Formats: sequence, C-alpha cells, structure tokens
Amino acid sequence: MADDLSPSTPVSGPGGAGRAVVDIDSTVPHSARIWNWLLGGKDNYPVDREAGGRVLQVFPGMVDIARHSRHMLTRAVRFLAQDAGIRQFLDIGTGLPTVNNTHEVAQGMAPTSRIVYVDNDPLVLVHAEALLTSTPEGATDYIQADVRDPALILREAAKTLDFSRPTALMLMGILGLVGDYDETRSIVRRLTAALPSGSYLALYDGTDTDPAYVTAMHGHAKSGAVPYIPRSPQAIAGYFEGLELLDPGVVPVTRWRPDPNPWGAPADVACWGGVARKP
Repeated sequence: MADDLSPSTPVSGPGGAGRAVVDIDSTVPHSARIWNWLLGGKDNYPVDREAGGRVLQVFPGMVDIARHSRHMLTRAVRFLAQDAGIRQFLDIGTGLPTVNNTHEVAQGMAPTSRIVYVDNDPLVLVHAEALLTSTPEGATDYIQADVRDPALILREAAKTLDFSRPTALMLMGILGLVGDYDETRSIVRRLTAALPSGSYLALYDGTDTDPAYVTAMHGHAKSGAVPYIPRSPQAIAGYFEGLELLDPGVVPVTRWRPDPNPWGAPADVACWGGVARKP
C-alpha cells in the first residue's frame, strides 16, 4: 500500500473506471517494489533495494517470508478453484506481477475464472497488462485503489465480478500496512459483508512471533516507506471472526496445507494466515 495515492483515487484497467495520470515516485521506497526485489524481480528502484537490504541486514529471514507466503497464495488459490469450486477472486494488495499470479493459478484449474486485482502502487498499474492476460472463457481486471476504501473497491470490482455468486476475497500481506487494528477489522468486515454465503476469505500477514522481524520492521518504518506492523497470531485470527475457519486454522504460512515433500515440514516463519468460508 502506498502513501503516494489518496485512498479514494479510482484508477482501473480495461473494464473499470477511467484511467488517471499518476506519477511514480522513485525516491521513496515502496512495499510492492521491495517485495518484488525480495522475490528476485527487477521491477524496483535503488531506493527499494536499499530499504530491502537494510531489512535483510537485521532479519535475513525476510526472504523466507516472501517466498513462503507466495507459495501459500498459490496453494490457497489452487484449493479455492479446484476443491471449493470458486470462480471469482478479488485480490487486494496484488503487488507487482510475478510467477503464479492468482489468475494464472485459478484459470489453470478453471478457465472460466474471473479475477479482479487491486493495488495502489502506480508501478503496478504500469505492469497491469501482465495481470490481464485472461483465458478467453474468463476475465481479469485491475483497479488502482487503496484497501482503506472498500466501497470504491466493491463498486469497481462489481463491473467484472457478480457479487451474488461466491467469491474469494484475498488479503495477502496487506493489512499490516494499515496502522490501526480496529480499522483493519472494519475493512475485513465491510468487504466480507458484500459477499454471499459460500464465499471465502484467504488472508495472511506478518506476525510478532520473531523479535528480529519486529526489529527489522521498526527500522523499515524509518526508511520513508509506509510502516508495516507485525501483529500477534491472535490478532490475525480475529480477522476470521464469524467465518468457518478451515483446517489447519490460522498457522504459519509454511504449515497451511503444505505440498508433500521428502524433507518434512519447513520451518515456521513470522507470517501467519488461513482460509475461511462465509456461512
């Protein structure tokens, strides 16, 4: 989530609201671009690499969080499309395109899937074409908006998604960028309230379970980027209140239905999440 675009500025890709002219500020580090760098991407600036490097000096495990959280996203989308029969996805806090984007995984399982991506980094908008490569049977769209404006997001997403049908709401690593916990709870409630029974919430966020990670995030806040707040696993679990939490519950992302491998379960990381169904 960026601080260079107001929460109520609508910009979307094809099928959404009209585009607005936005400037990319390459002098201030941005979470989406830092994340891209941590995942080995090239869509970032020196200021992002510098900020990410400072985090790694304090907490080298940040790369593990980036990679394992991305893998959980893939597994969650695969489950939702293949096992839960979901054909609509609202992915808020998309970040820059990388491998196994939501639409690629979902449409690989079900070509008719419809996906709407939401982010507020202008650089993501520049690369949105990579997120809009839909199958002929399905659809993808991109909305440039802030997670703190659920009404705008829902209004624009309704141009592509049918909110009378079950939809997967994905909030992957985004709520830690909202400083007030009560506000994050309100955001989740407002978004899930707009979805019908049989919809799902898939969510993960950084946690305060590793002191080195917490220290690194305190230092990151001094870089000029939007602060990221690790919260307790109990706080993460609070986002699922009123929903039917699926097994194995709210757990480190490495332990959410991991793929079988000959080396056993990977080590825990300071990022917890889960998937829940709306009754």
